[in-house]
Amino acid sequence: MTSSWEKAKIGDSNMRLYMSVPENQRPAGAIVVVQGQTGVDDMVQFSDLAAQNGFIAAAPDLYHRDAPDCKDDWPTRRMRLTGTMVIADINATVDFLKSHNSVDPARIGIVGFCMGGRAVYLMCSVNREIKAGVMYYGGDTFSTWGDGPSPFERTKDIHCPIMGHFGEDDKNPSPADMKKLDAELTRLGKPHEFHSYPNAAHAFANFGSSNYREHAANASWPRTFGFFGKHLGG
Repeated sequence: MTSSWEKAKIGDSNMRLYMSVPENQRPAGAIVVVQGQTGVDDMVQFSDLAAQNGFIAAAPDLYHRDAPDCKDDWPTRRMRLTGTMVIADINATVDFLKSHNSVDPARIGIVGFCMGGRAVYLMCSVNREIKAGVMYYGGDTFSTWGDGPSPFERTKDIHCPIMGHFGEDDKNPSPADMKKLDAELTRLGKPHEFHSYPNAAHAFANFGSSNYREHAANASWPRTFGFFGKHLGG
């Protein structure tokens, strides 16, 4: 496996992307890895794990519009993001992967954690080049971020299979939120599978988080990469 920091142009900003590439698999399926509130650096370990499982991974820095020396706390930085910004950044990451000579452009998926899980639900309704999505405890799925409809309001437009991982002790999304998402996806005939984990709260699969729970994280990994293997090949 090799890894590097790359850049993609978004308007007047250069967006960092952390890229992990498996050895000796060309072309390969690729996964956009979407950060949680605490930033893209927390996605490095998962991106490397994706490469170890045979997928090229690219994790975009959604805070690239902030100054390099920005000292604002994570919630403040997250609050500056709008739906339009998230869509633009992830679309640019998909385009970056499609142009990479190691990627099969017909085999691109997306995975996200916390607010990144919300982005998965959103992007599976927006970008038809995404063939599968895995959301880890996507919060605020029912809320708008500045502009446009909420991810939940876009459920009718979801075009690819979704897998969801949820902690039974989470408050956002709560078990009731998970049931609401499940019911709407089922009502609209959208292929999906949800998994709920006992003794696990928000961020249970975020490496380095105080909420990390090995039993739940380790149970989720084979499900996630098996799902991508089924829908992206490899």
